[in-house]
Amino acid sequence: MRLWTLHPKYLDRQGLTAVWREGLLAQKVLSGRTRGYRNHPQLIRFRKQKKPISAMGAYLVEIQEEAAQRGYSFDRRRIKSAFPIKPIPVTRDQLKFEWRHLLAKLKKRDRKKFRELLAVKRPRCHPVFKIIAGEIEDWERNTSRITGKGIRRRT
Repeated sequence: MRLWTLHPKYLDRQGLTAVWREGLLAQKVLSGRTRGYRNHPQLIRFRKQKKPISAMGAYLVEIQEEAAQRGYSFDRRRIKSAFPIKPIPVTRDQLKFEWRHLLAKLKKRDRKKFRELLAVKRPRCHPVFKIIAGEIEDWERNTSRITGKGIRRRT
């Protein structure tokens, strides 16, 4: 499960479709309607919110709107609750990590999108997040493969 911190405009068709499906699954998990993925680390930042299901709904609304702009039809009725929320803090290094991760994926599966994104100097985050100073989030897994430096954690 990858619930991108990055703005959905950077995702290719496959990535946008995947994050929609995974966001719907996350919504189900947060609602207690499935037994799988209950302890998935990507859900930590949503669970910390006063209204986790609304936070996930707000996340999904942005995904659905990006899809609609591209002419895809993601069914907005599948979003259970989407009230405005306070922005969720996420670290700058997390955003950078995810940027490198996305570029690595696109280099293999969508060279056109990869070349397009090489021109981006400062990637934006998904609108439900706000960037704060800091290293890769504690909940992130397998960072050594992307960073080449091993796992960096806050102390």
